[in-house]
Amino acid sequence: MFAKLLTSALALAVTSVSAEAAPGYSGWNNIWTDTFDGAAGSTVNGNNWNIITGLNVNNEVQTYTTSNQNLQLSGGATVQIVPRKDSSGAWTSARIESKYTFTPPAGTRTMAEAKIRFGDNPIADKQGIWPAFWLLGNSIRNGVSWPACGEIDIMETVNGQLTGHGTIHCDVYPGGACNEPNGIGGAVSIPDQSWHTWRVVWDRRASSWTGETLTWYLDGNQFFQVSGSTVNNQGVWNSLAASPVYFILNVAVGGDWPGPPNANTLDGYGSMMEVAYVAQYLST
Repeated sequence: MFAKLLTSALALAVTSVSAEAAPGYSGWNNIWTDTFDGAAGSTVNGNNWNIITGLNVNNEVQTYTTSNQNLQLSGGATVQIVPRKDSSGAWTSARIESKYTFTPPAGTRTMAEAKIRFGDNPIADKQGIWPAFWLLGNSIRNGVSWPACGEIDIMETVNGQLTGHGTIHCDVYPGGACNEPNGIGGAVSIPDQSWHTWRVVWDRRASSWTGETLTWYLDGNQFFQVSGSTVNNQGVWNSLAASPVYFILNVAVGGDWPGPPNANTLDGYGSMMEVAYVAQYLST
């Protein structure tokens, strides 16, 4: 993964925000939102989300469950994904995938965003903890393999490190246009484990697909960008920028990137990922 720090910012004027709604931004229409309203201890809205179980990838050690010990609404308009370790040392966690899909239209901009915080366990006690907010191409649900389906990681962080990673995966494995398995990505420092807004914007207003862009932001500040010319293959670019995608929220434990948890790794709310909303917008 290579890092490329960009300094320009997307200036969005916040026109409304509340505990029950995603922000309203001047120049943008909110198309889809989940604000995770509901009673404490209840599960996510089944009209919006699939709760994933039985998935074993990346040499991760957790078992994904539907238990409210791993996945629950807080009662305060957030969802909490909580990794747990039982007395035998076995780990459980949760992963949800949106039933909603969207395709960024040509000729305009599309934005996907979530407000996220991490549990307050010490960073030294989060070895192996891997929270993520990301998107997969919906074609994977119809038989297209990874990474040909396309993947856009809006936010990943591992081992409690205060570094956020934005990445694309595409084309073929190994190698290919996205240099798999590494992908093409950039990194940004996270100020702390508290609430921050993570965003990706598709800009498809260019006259040619090579000038279309995907741009990542932390709290409105740009930290990474790729374009069609970066990928340099129109069909592959379209899997990322012009095809249906869906949202994923999960906390993995262990795996090829972070490595396994160790004796100091703590479970529970202190190692959770908490999400206040997930939203998709179109520019006006």
